[in-house]
Amino acid sequence: MTESRLGSFVSARQVADLAGVSRSAVSRTFTDGASVSEATRRKVLQAADELGYHVNHLARSLIQEQSGIVCLIVAEVATPYQSRMLDALTRRLQGIDRVAMVINTAGKGESAEAALRQTLNYRAAATVVLSGTPPAALVTTCLNSGQRVILINRDDHIAGPINIAVDNAGAAGEALHMLHRCGCRRIAVVSSTAGTPSLVARERAFAAAAAARGLEAPVVRAGPTGYDAGFEAGRILLSGSARPEAAFCVTDLLACGFMDAARREFGLEVPADLCVVGFDDIEQAGWASYQLTTFRQPIDEIADHAMALLTGAGEAAGRRFYAAPVWRRSVRPR
Repeated sequence: MTESRLGSFVSARQVADLAGVSRSAVSRTFTDGASVSEATRRKVLQAADELGYHVNHLARSLIQEQSGIVCLIVAEVATPYQSRMLDALTRRLQGIDRVAMVINTAGKGESAEAALRQTLNYRAAATVVLSGTPPAALVTTCLNSGQRVILINRDDHIAGPINIAVDNAGAAGEALHMLHRCGCRRIAVVSSTAGTPSLVARERAFAAAAAARGLEAPVVRAGPTGYDAGFEAGRILLSGSARPEAAFCVTDLLACGFMDAARREFGLEVPADLCVVGFDDIEQAGWASYQLTTFRQPIDEIADHAMALLTGAGEAAGRRFYAAPVWRRSVRPR
């Protein structure tokens, strides 16, 4: 049954009566691969168009205990990286006839759990957890419901899901090498209070790489993962007497705020006075006002691999992607 253009509900039986065919002929017409004559198909489609009838796929999925719904669990939806990842995933899901249900876990834990229970009621076939703060308990709930679960950019290890991630540790180590090679010795890390697995992995790996060279890398977390937190971190770090010569920012958005604080609040020039490296390669990183040296997350490749896992076209195994360095003008020439 479906709601018509006039607001009343139209059933498949009404379509069959108007078309002068059986109820099963209507069902076959709207079932991919089912056998139905071309003449019958034309009559059914004409009647359906006149009545404003559309197949209720949700009702059909509940009867068959199958669903084309894929739940996307995400926090910090407004950040450029997460927006790009959601765009890539939803476009690809539409391309394989799946329906995306987005659960925003940025609010209180109770509201996130309530939203997740809705996806279980709708019998989502799979859940994709993007980098963010959804706790392991939510992931376990999805697994226990029989869903396929894919984790993107979460370096924590939970039995059952398939992990897709970038090499956060390798990129952070390479970032330290970049800054050390251009002569920087006092290097700080600008991180986030969000505490997501991928961000924590970057700051820890950078600190370890610095320690291996006998350097300290103090970490400043002035707020969640956003421009304002990066700007405030710049105020904190650059106002002291032991001003850093460089900063590794665990996201580009933090780096943009940090760079603006350095220039506007302290009159510093990047990279002459201060070198900055970010992570993600968001659109803003390439803007003329930033020209940020960063590491590119291969979003399209990650989304393609997730689709292969969902459709069974790829091997049911996790994968770690290389985050390629993108050299711009925020680091002095090598």
